[in-house]
Amino acid sequence: MSTTPIILFASLLVVVHAGYVPDACMNCICDVETNCRMPDPLCHMDGGSPSCGPFQLKRAYWLDARLKGGDLMNDWQKCAASWTCSRQCVDGYMERYAVRSRLGHNPTCEDFSRIHNGGPNGFKMAATLLYWERVKKCLVGGPGLYQAEQHQNNHTKLG
Repeated sequence: MSTTPIILFASLLVVVHAGYVPDACMNCICDVETNCRMPDPLCHMDGGSPSCGPFQLKRAYWLDARLKGGDLMNDWQKCAASWTCSRQCVDGYMERYAVRSRLGHNPTCEDFSRIHNGGPNGFKMAATLLYWERVKKCLVGGPGLYQAEQHQNNHTKLG
């Protein structure tokens, strides 16, 4: 029996998941931010500065991510408008801040989520725990669960 199919299969797994942040975690962060849709308009004001794209990237976040994630299209808003570049931006940011040497342990989806929401030290801020709970709901129930519950809660409150 040849080992070639096994080697090929292992190579395909590497291609499927090339990012630093695991796909399920990345998808749930996206789901919590925008229901994983490209916003129209691309940016909106959030906390005094624009947040753009499906991951609601801020310019400062993009600048930090470039230190690990490459040039990221050399334009923050163009990057935010690109699904691929947006994901690379999140990966680059996490490669810089969600690392064992800063966290004291290997990064988890909780760390990725809380850092995405609260910045480099978000993993230790109480203010990011609610965001993590939303991401965790998505991880358990699949993308769309958090948004569906929000819609149901809003609908119940209104009527």
